This record gives sequence, C-alpha cells and structure tokens, in this order.
Amino acid sequence: MKTRILFLCILIIMVTLANAQSTTLTLQQSIETALEHNILTRQSELQMRNAEINYKQAKNNRLPVVESGYNYGFNSGRSIDPFTNGYINQQLRSSSVNAQAVVPVFKGFQLKNSIRQNELSFASATMEWQQRKDELTLQVILAWLQILSNEDALVLAKQQAEVTSQQVKRLEIIATEGATSPANVSDLKGQYAGDELAVITAENNLFSSIVSFTQLLNIPYDTGLKIDRSGFNDTIKMYGALPAEIYTTALQKLASVKAIELKVKTSAMAVSVAAAAFYPTVSLYGVLNTNYSSAAMLSKNLGYTELPGSDYVVVNGNSLPVITRQNKFSSQKINYSTQLNNNLASAYGVSVSIPLFNSFRTRSGVRLAKNEEKSNRLIADNIKFQLRQAVEQAYINITTTYKRYTVLQSQAIAYAESFRIAGIRFENGVINSPEYLIAKNNVDRTNAAIITTRYEYLLRMKVLDFYMGRLN
Repeated sequence: MKTRILFLCILIIMVTLANAQSTTLTLQQSIETALEHNILTRQSELQMRNAEINYKQAKNNRLPVVESGYNYGFNSGRSIDPFTNGYINQQLRSSSVNAQAVVPVFKGFQLKNSIRQNELSFASATMEWQQRKDELTLQVILAWLQILSNEDALVLAKQQAEVTSQQVKRLEIIATEGATSPANVSDLKGQYAGDELAVITAENNLFSSIVSFTQLLNIPYDTGLKIDRSGFNDTIKMYGALPAEIYTTALQKLASVKAIELKVKTSAMAVSVAAAAFYPTVSLYGVLNTNYSSAAMLSKNLGYTELPGSDYVVVNGNSLPVITRQNKFSSQKINYSTQLNNNLASAYGVSVSIPLFNSFRTRSGVRLAKNEEKSNRLIADNIKFQLRQAVEQAYINITTTYKRYTVLQSQAIAYAESFRIAGIRFENGVINSPEYLIAKNNVDRTNAAIITTRYEYLLRMKVLDFYMGRLN
C-alpha cells in the first residue's frame, strides 16, 4: 500500500514538473500562433470566403433555371373535371406534374457586369484579409520587441543593484576601520533600496508585457513562457529609404491601399449593373406538364343488340316493326400512368421583357450606385493622404530616435569613465557619497535610456518596414 502511495506521489510530481516546463517561442512561431487564433483575422477570412461564394454564384447565374412541381389533392362538391373541363358534382382526386426551364439570353449586360463586380469584390475582401494579417503581424512584432526591451531593462536593473550591493559591502568594511563616515554608508544603502525598487518595477513591466503578448496571441498566460531571440538582428543604422520612396512603395505594397482601390472599381461596376435595368431582357423558356383525374373514364364498346323500335313499316299490307341496333358500352377508369402519358403537353418559346416605367426605381438605383462610387473614391483619397502623413511622421520619428541613440552612446562612454574615477575617489575618501551617487545615477540613467532608445528605434524601423512590405 505504501509503495502504491509513493508511486502515485512520484507520478504527480513528474506531471507537475512536466507542466511547469517553460515554453519557448520564436518570432515566427508567435506570428503563426496569432494568425491561427486571432478572432478578427478568422472573421475576415470568412468574409473573404463569402465573397468568393458570391463570385462563383455570379458566374453560375448564366446557367438555366430548371424547376419542377407536383401536386396531388382531393376535391368534393361542384368542381371542374381537369380531364374534360366539364362540371361535376362528386368527390374528385386530381394530380398534376410540371417542369419548366428558363435560359437567360440577354439582360442588358447585367450578368457580365455582375460577374466582374463580384470578382473585384472577392479580390477586395482578399486584400482586407491580408491587411488584417499584416496589421496583426506588426502588432506581434512590436509586442515581441517590447518583451525584449523589458528583459534587457531587467538585466540592467539587476546589474545596477549588484554594483550598489558590492559597493555597500566594501563601504561597510571601510566604515568599521573608521575610514568613512556612517552617513556615506547610509546613503549607499538608500541607493541600494532604490535599485531594488527599480528591479521590482522592471520585473512588473516584463510580466505585464508578457501578459499583453499572450493576450494578443489569444493563448493562455504561461509563467514559463520564454522568448527565443536567436537570429534577431538589433543592429542600429540609419534607415535606408527616404519618405518619398517609402510612400510610393507603400502605395504598391500595402493591402489596405489595394483593398480600397478594388472597392472603387467594384462600386464602378455596381453602376453598370444598376443601369442594366434600363435594357430589355431576353430569355428562352420551355414548359412540360401533364395531369391526372379520378373522374376520367374510358368507354369500351362491348358490341350491339338488335331491338324492335316503336316505328313500323308496312310491307304487303303488314305492319312490321323497325329493328334498331344499340351499342353496348362499359366505363373503365383510366389508370394513373396512362393519364400522365396521354395528357402530356409542352410549350417553348422566347420571352422578351421591356421596361417602360417602374416609378423611377432604376434611375434612383443608378444614382445611389454613383454616389457610392464617389464615396469610395473619397475614402481612397483620404487613406492615401493619411498614409503619406503617417510615413512622413514615422520617418521624422526614426531619424530623431537614431540621433538620440548616437548621442546617448557618446554620453554613456563619458559617464562610464566619470563613474570609474568617482568610484576610486570615493573609496579613497576624496569625495563623499552624494557626489559618488550622482556619477552612478548618471551612468544608470544613460544605460537605461540606451536600452529604451535602441528598442524604440527597432519598433519604428518595423513600422517603416510594414509600409515597405518587408515584414516577411
């Protein structure tokens, strides 16, 4: 019994450890996971599939329409015999079967223009789906970079706290020998407490960014989630394209621009589809029908009999009766299949429908379609205008960030040397703790700013890459 309990405990521990194993995600895996789980992207894909179905149906509308019908019913009282078209007063069972086909020949080019309209609508929906995927990809990249930034910030905060901790230990030894004042030790301990608070803040920032990242991927939060940054290029150099080139490329590459341009073309075709109602429509038709009636009877001749009538003829003074022949008939019901075959009828021909007046509905429909086209053109112009503004602002931002990063690197070198000298002077009692802490804080603040600025540049670079179509 004890052995079983021990085995069960070991099994539970192994399962717990297995579940606690960290999950490592590369950037590509993160993007694929987000695309697979994001609800808005999946909805956009469904809308694209619906547009594809509409496009296929528009092509199928050129095919004939074939319909058939069947009915079987009962009548009682005075009614019309469908077999003889005469009035009868009896219970009647009747049935009819029909089939008809209509083939469109000409509908004012409505079919042709409708096919083109739905084709453009399908292409537009495809671009909107691609736009959604591109935007989500950019969001994942930015969130991924934010995690890297917070990881580096946490490492730096721990390093800064460790430097202060070592300095506190050295100063405590010196203080026991009377080589420094207790005030210097207290100042450094206060700085160490501040560094520990900075570590806590950095840990919280990293935790928050990971939670936001998992929410973006639409996956449960995992405390063991790790980011694989292998192969990640964080080289900082001036962006190699000017705003005009970026904007021109964005007009050619961005799915959002392609989508609205296709919408403009779609609305233009909608005008032609609406105008088709002004023209006549020509179609071929064919009809086939038959019927059955329980009142239908077939009279069968059974022969004849000779009977004397009431008329007489005189022959040689004798009155002889006139013999007449009377045919003998029997009535038989006509079975169901025989009636359907006997009553079969067909019709075919050409149907022409000429629109004359429909309360100006066609004219209003054309005007509405034209207004929709104008509205989409304005939307397209506005999207391009906003895109140009966004590109110009993004370029200004990345240029400024690059300049800040360059200056911060020079500043970090200078402050590092100043802090090294301040450390030597502080340990030798030449300067007191406030001067030392000023030098240390300058270094810490500059190093933190370098991390922030480096990832800010990388974020802005990815935004421009998005405009240039280089995310993949």
